[in-house]
Amino acid sequence: MSSLLAVETLTRRFGGLVAVNKVTLDLHLGEVHAVIGTNGAGKSTLINMLSGEIEASDGRITLNGEDITTRAQFRRALAGVGRSYQRTTIFPEFTVLENCRLAAQAAAPKPWAIWQSSQSCEYSNGAAREALEAAGLGTVAGRVAGTLSHGAKRQLEVAMCLATKPRVLLLDEPLAGMGAEETERMLSLLANLKATHAILLVEHDMDAVFRIADRITVMVNGTVIATGDPASIRVNPEVRTAYLGEDH
Repeated sequence: MSSLLAVETLTRRFGGLVAVNKVTLDLHLGEVHAVIGTNGAGKSTLINMLSGEIEASDGRITLNGEDITTRAQFRRALAGVGRSYQRTTIFPEFTVLENCRLAAQAAAPKPWAIWQSSQSCEYSNGAAREALEAAGLGTVAGRVAGTLSHGAKRQLEVAMCLATKPRVLLLDEPLAGMGAEETERMLSLLANLKATHAILLVEHDMDAVFRIADRITVMVNGTVIATGDPASIRVNPEVRTAYLGEDH
Protein backbone atom coordinates (compact mmCIF):
# COMPACT_ATOMS: atom_id res chain seq x y z
CA MET A 1 0.00 0.00 0.00
CA SER A 2 1.53 3.33 -1.09
CA SER A 3 1.95 6.15 1.40
CA LEU A 4 -0.24 9.23 1.20
CA LEU A 5 2.13 11.20 3.44
CA ALA A 6 5.70 10.03 4.04
CA VAL A 7 8.45 11.34 6.31
CA GLU A 8 12.11 10.44 5.83
CA THR A 9 14.74 11.16 8.53
CA LEU A 10 12.89 14.32 9.58
CA THR A 11 14.89 16.42 12.04
CA ARG A 12 14.32 19.67 13.91
CA ARG A 13 16.99 21.45 15.92
CA PHE A 14 16.48 24.40 18.24
CA GLY A 15 20.06 25.58 18.77
CA GLY A 16 21.80 22.69 20.48
CA LEU A 17 18.54 20.86 21.26
CA VAL A 18 17.42 18.17 18.83
CA ALA A 19 13.64 18.08 19.37
CA VAL A 20 12.96 15.59 16.55
CA ASN A 21 15.79 13.32 15.48
CA LYS A 22 15.73 11.53 12.10
CA VAL A 23 12.10 10.39 12.32
CA THR A 24 10.83 8.19 9.50
CA LEU A 25 7.17 7.18 9.23
CA ASP A 26 4.34 7.05 6.71
CA LEU A 27 0.58 7.51 6.68
CA HIS A 28 -1.82 5.42 4.61
CA LEU A 29 -5.40 5.88 3.52
CA GLY A 30 -7.69 3.76 5.70
CA GLU A 31 -5.33 3.79 8.68
CA VAL A 32 -4.99 5.52 12.03
CA HIS A 33 -1.28 5.90 12.82
CA ALA A 34 -0.79 6.92 16.45
CA VAL A 35 2.33 8.62 17.79
CA ILE A 36 2.86 8.23 21.53
CA GLY A 37 5.51 9.29 24.02
CA THR A 38 5.97 11.21 27.23
CA ASN A 39 5.83 15.00 27.40
CA GLY A 40 8.84 16.41 25.57
CA ALA A 41 9.20 13.40 23.29
CA GLY A 42 8.79 15.59 20.18
CA LYS A 43 5.26 14.62 19.15
CA SER A 44 3.80 18.11 18.76
CA THR A 45 6.98 19.37 17.08
CA LEU A 46 6.59 16.53 14.59
CA ILE A 47 2.99 17.52 13.82
CA ASN A 48 4.02 21.16 13.50
CA MET A 49 6.63 20.19 10.91
CA LEU A 50 4.19 18.02 8.98
CA SER A 51 1.63 20.84 8.84
CA GLY A 52 4.26 23.41 7.84
CA GLU A 53 4.02 25.46 11.01
CA ILE A 54 7.68 24.74 11.79
CA GLU A 55 10.43 24.27 9.20
CA ALA A 56 12.41 21.05 9.19
CA SER A 57 16.15 21.29 9.83
CA ASP A 58 16.78 18.15 7.79
CA GLY A 59 14.83 15.35 6.14
CA ARG A 60 12.02 15.10 3.63
CA ILE A 61 8.21 15.16 3.62
CA THR A 62 6.19 13.96 0.63
CA LEU A 63 2.46 14.16 0.00
CA ASN A 64 1.21 11.63 -2.54
CA GLY A 65 4.77 11.37 -3.85
CA GLU A 66 5.34 15.12 -4.17
CA ASP A 67 8.01 16.81 -2.05
CA ILE A 68 6.38 19.39 0.26
CA THR A 69 9.26 19.80 2.73
CA THR A 70 9.64 23.53 2.09
CA ARG A 71 6.03 24.27 1.16
CA ALA A 72 4.27 26.93 3.26
CA GLN A 73 1.59 25.91 5.76
CA PHE A 74 -1.33 27.36 3.80
CA ARG A 75 -0.16 25.58 0.64
CA ARG A 76 -0.03 22.26 2.47
CA ALA A 77 -3.56 22.91 3.72
CA LEU A 78 -4.74 23.62 0.18
CA ALA A 79 -3.02 20.41 -0.98
CA GLY A 80 -5.00 18.34 1.53
CA VAL A 81 -3.25 18.42 4.92
CA GLY A 82 -5.62 19.30 7.78
CA ARG A 83 -4.78 19.54 11.46
CA SER A 84 -6.25 20.15 14.90
CA TYR A 85 -4.51 21.59 17.95
CA GLN A 86 -4.19 20.64 21.62
CA ARG A 87 -6.15 23.74 22.60
CA THR A 88 -9.60 24.51 21.27
CA THR A 89 -9.39 26.89 18.29
CA ILE A 90 -13.04 27.47 17.43
CA PHE A 91 -14.79 30.86 17.22
CA PRO A 92 -17.01 30.59 20.33
CA GLU A 93 -19.29 33.53 19.48
CA PHE A 94 -20.19 32.15 16.04
CA THR A 95 -22.61 29.34 15.31
CA VAL A 96 -21.38 25.81 14.66
CA LEU A 97 -22.24 26.21 10.98
CA GLU A 98 -20.47 29.56 10.73
CA ASN A 99 -17.29 28.03 12.16
CA CYS A 100 -17.29 25.35 9.49
CA ARG A 101 -18.24 27.78 6.73
CA LEU A 102 -15.26 29.99 7.58
CA ALA A 103 -12.96 26.97 7.33
CA ALA A 104 -14.45 26.02 3.97
CA GLN A 105 -14.05 29.60 2.69
CA ALA A 106 -10.41 29.66 3.75
CA ALA A 107 -9.77 26.53 1.68
CA ALA A 108 -11.61 27.89 -1.38
CA PRO A 109 -11.44 31.71 -1.26
CA LYS A 110 -13.24 33.86 -3.82
CA PRO A 111 -11.61 37.30 -3.54
CA TRP A 112 -13.31 38.47 -6.73
CA ALA A 113 -16.82 37.91 -5.34
CA ILE A 114 -16.80 41.10 -3.30
CA TRP A 115 -20.54 41.67 -3.66
CA GLN A 116 -21.54 38.16 -2.58
CA SER A 117 -22.52 37.51 1.02
CA SER A 118 -20.55 34.65 2.57
CA GLN A 119 -23.83 33.29 3.89
CA SER A 120 -25.07 32.78 0.33
CA CYS A 121 -21.94 30.96 -0.92
CA GLU A 122 -23.29 27.63 -2.13
CA TYR A 123 -19.93 25.87 -2.03
CA SER A 124 -18.86 26.87 1.48
CA ASN A 125 -22.30 26.22 2.95
CA GLY A 126 -22.46 22.82 1.31
CA ALA A 127 -18.95 21.88 2.46
CA ALA A 128 -19.73 23.06 5.99
CA ARG A 129 -22.96 21.08 6.29
CA GLU A 130 -21.31 17.97 4.83
CA ALA A 131 -18.47 18.25 7.37
CA LEU A 132 -20.88 18.71 10.27
CA GLU A 133 -22.86 15.63 9.26
CA ALA A 134 -19.65 13.60 9.02
CA ALA A 135 -18.60 14.79 12.49
CA GLY A 136 -22.00 14.02 14.02
CA LEU A 137 -22.93 17.67 14.58
CA GLY A 138 -25.56 18.18 11.89
CA THR A 139 -28.36 18.62 14.42
CA VAL A 140 -26.59 21.46 16.27
CA ALA A 141 -25.52 23.55 13.25
CA GLY A 142 -27.44 26.59 14.54
CA ARG A 143 -26.04 26.45 18.09
CA VAL A 144 -23.55 29.05 19.27
CA ALA A 145 -20.25 27.15 19.33
CA GLY A 146 -19.27 28.43 22.78
CA THR A 147 -22.30 26.72 24.34
CA LEU A 148 -21.25 23.23 23.21
CA SER A 149 -19.83 20.67 25.60
CA HIS A 150 -16.06 20.17 25.62
CA GLY A 151 -16.35 16.97 23.60
CA ALA A 152 -18.62 18.58 21.02
CA LYS A 153 -16.16 21.47 20.65
CA ARG A 154 -13.43 18.95 19.84
CA GLN A 155 -15.76 17.34 17.30
CA LEU A 156 -16.33 20.78 15.81
CA GLU A 157 -12.58 21.24 15.39
CA VAL A 158 -12.46 18.00 13.41
CA ALA A 159 -15.46 19.17 11.37
CA MET A 160 -13.65 22.43 10.59
CA CYS A 161 -10.73 20.35 9.31
CA LEU A 162 -13.10 18.26 7.19
CA ALA A 163 -14.65 21.39 5.67
CA THR A 164 -11.31 22.10 4.00
CA LYS A 165 -11.52 18.73 2.18
CA PRO A 166 -8.27 17.23 3.51
CA ARG A 167 -6.85 13.83 2.62
CA VAL A 168 -4.55 13.78 5.66
CA LEU A 169 -5.68 14.57 9.21
CA LEU A 170 -3.09 15.50 11.84
CA LEU A 171 -4.85 15.34 15.22
CA ASP A 172 -3.01 16.61 18.30
CA GLU A 173 -4.58 15.14 21.45
CA PRO A 174 -8.24 15.29 20.33
CA LEU A 175 -9.34 13.29 23.40
CA ALA A 176 -7.76 15.61 25.98
CA GLY A 177 -10.13 16.44 28.82
CA MET A 178 -12.94 14.19 27.58
CA GLY A 179 -15.18 11.98 29.68
CA ALA A 180 -15.93 8.37 28.79
CA GLU A 181 -19.02 9.10 26.68
CA GLU A 182 -17.31 11.92 24.76
CA THR A 183 -14.29 9.68 24.13
CA GLU A 184 -16.53 6.99 22.67
CA ARG A 185 -18.07 9.49 20.25
CA MET A 186 -14.66 10.73 19.10
CA LEU A 187 -13.32 7.19 18.61
CA SER A 188 -16.39 6.31 16.58
CA LEU A 189 -15.82 9.43 14.47
CA LEU A 190 -12.17 8.52 13.84
CA ALA A 191 -13.12 4.96 12.91
CA ASN A 192 -15.53 6.32 10.29
CA LEU A 193 -13.09 8.91 8.96
CA LYS A 194 -10.18 6.55 8.38
CA ALA A 195 -11.94 4.94 5.42
CA THR A 196 -11.43 8.15 3.43
CA HIS A 197 -8.46 9.76 5.21
CA ALA A 198 -4.94 9.04 6.39
CA ILE A 199 -4.89 9.94 10.09
CA LEU A 200 -1.96 10.78 12.37
CA LEU A 201 -3.10 10.72 15.99
CA VAL A 202 -1.04 12.11 18.87
CA GLU A 203 -2.69 11.03 22.10
CA HIS A 204 -1.93 10.29 25.77
CA ASP A 205 -5.00 8.09 26.42
CA MET A 206 -3.34 4.70 25.96
CA ASP A 207 -6.54 2.70 26.25
CA ALA A 208 -8.02 4.72 23.39
CA VAL A 209 -4.82 4.48 21.33
CA PHE A 210 -4.70 0.70 21.54
CA ARG A 211 -8.37 0.50 20.57
CA ILE A 212 -8.30 2.79 17.54
CA ALA A 213 -4.75 2.67 16.11
CA ASP A 214 -3.75 0.41 13.25
CA ARG A 215 -0.08 1.28 13.74
CA ILE A 216 1.77 2.96 16.59
CA THR A 217 5.05 4.87 16.60
CA VAL A 218 6.74 5.43 19.95
CA MET A 219 9.03 8.44 20.48
CA VAL A 220 11.50 9.06 23.29
CA ASN A 221 13.59 12.25 23.42
CA GLY A 222 12.79 13.06 19.79
CA THR A 223 13.76 9.63 18.47
CA VAL A 224 11.57 6.75 17.28
CA ILE A 225 12.26 3.64 19.35
CA ALA A 226 9.55 1.40 17.84
CA THR A 227 6.86 1.25 15.17
CA GLY A 228 4.36 -1.54 14.68
CA ASP A 229 0.84 -2.82 15.21
CA PRO A 230 -0.68 -2.43 18.69
CA ALA A 231 -0.01 -6.06 19.64
CA SER A 232 3.71 -5.82 18.91
CA ILE A 233 4.04 -2.42 20.61
CA ARG A 234 2.28 -3.72 23.71
CA VAL A 235 4.89 -6.44 24.26
CA ASN A 236 7.95 -4.51 23.06
CA PRO A 237 10.35 -4.53 26.05
CA GLU A 238 11.99 -1.21 25.16
CA VAL A 239 8.59 0.48 24.91
CA ARG A 240 7.41 -1.00 28.20
CA THR A 241 10.53 0.21 29.94
CA ALA A 242 10.46 3.70 28.43
CA TYR A 243 6.76 4.48 28.46
CA LEU A 244 3.95 1.98 28.93
CA GLY A 245 4.83 0.35 32.23
CA GLU A 246 3.28 -2.90 33.34
CA ASP A 247 -0.39 -1.99 33.01
CA HIS A 248 -0.58 -2.25 29.18
